Amino acid sequence: MILHELELRHLRLPLVSPFSSAKDVQTHRDVLVIRVGTDQGDGWSECVAMNAPTYSAEWVDGAEMVIATHLWPRLGGELSAADITDRVSGIIGHPMAKAAVEAAVLDAELRSSQLSLHDLFGRHRDRVPAGIAIGVIGDLDELLAQARQAAHDGYRRIKIKIGPGWDLEPVRCVRQAIGPDLALQVDANGTYHRSDIAHLGRLDDLDLVMIEQPFAPDDLISHIHLGEVATTPVCLDESIISLATAATAIELGAAQVISIKPGRVGGYLEARRIHDLCMAAEVPVWCGGMLETGLGRAPNIALAALPGFTLTGDLSASERFYSHDIVIDPVTLDDGYVKVPTSPGLGFEIDHDYLDSVTISSRVIPPATSQTAN
Repeated sequence: MILHELELRHLRLPLVSPFSSAKDVQTHRDVLVIRVGTDQGDGWSECVAMNAPTYSAEWVDGAEMVIATHLWPRLGGELSAADITDRVSGIIGHPMAKAAVEAAVLDAELRSSQLSLHDLFGRHRDRVPAGIAIGVIGDLDELLAQARQAAHDGYRRIKIKIGPGWDLEPVRCVRQAIGPDLALQVDANGTYHRSDIAHLGRLDDLDLVMIEQPFAPDDLISHIHLGEVATTPVCLDESIISLATAATAIELGAAQVISIKPGRVGGYLEARRIHDLCMAAEVPVWCGGMLETGLGRAPNIALAALPGFTLTGDLSASERFYSHDIVIDPVTLDDGYVKVPTSPGLGFEIDHDYLDSVTISSRVIPPATSQTAN
């Protein structure tokens, strides 16, 4: 496959309601959508970098610059999606930018062969259970109302964001509100410190599936210590940025569970490699979410259909975040499950009229003429 041009579109999409973690509040998403024109047709993807570098060091404007200035010039000549990791290995970091480029090329590659990502991954399941994430709300009544609504809607797992000062009591109240049978987990986004280990151990009484990323991404030691004293499984999210970091965490015993986010680890092909590693090590995994549109949500569902994804992921319906998605076939919930897309490519078809209406800027970059040495 030869890449002819790169189109970078900057969108602004309002969220149905503000979404808060312990670190920030989002009322809208600035989305970087990528189109690669190739000799075999177009491919599309989205970059999951957030509006500001609060989840990781990447952010949407920075990702656009990295893709245009540093990644695209390395993609001249014949290549496949599987070649991209090596081609861009000389650029340190920026996995979300790299993942977006790989996904667009993979979309074009699969479409040209009339194959879906579900085909590529082996078609293990035709539907997967759906979980929903609820942000740090700060209002207990509103939190309980959202949790009860999620349970009523049929979600198979509820995740609530926690942070210092917003943890034990809200979680206890949610557990009482939804009953003992619905899966419940918490996500701290790295906001606790080693001195909080005893405090976090008090979550053991609430029958949680896991506590996700309680400590900073580079603080594996605190995760190990919590795992030694708590019965609630410790999950790593932000700490896992590659196959190598996953292997290290498993070897050290820092993670009883791993969240795989394709954008955070550099793409769907690396995500599958991490899945395979975890499956061999008998470490359960689940697919995390980044408020994706249908461009990212559809392939995430295909990834979550792999057999090692034994825990329910952040795979809510499109309407959870967007009143109008940029695809014509948004993800919908059916009895607590979402269907695995089977259309060629990554599993979506774009609503071009709506995409145009929410595009605030775009540019087209001509073909890369040479491969910059790594």
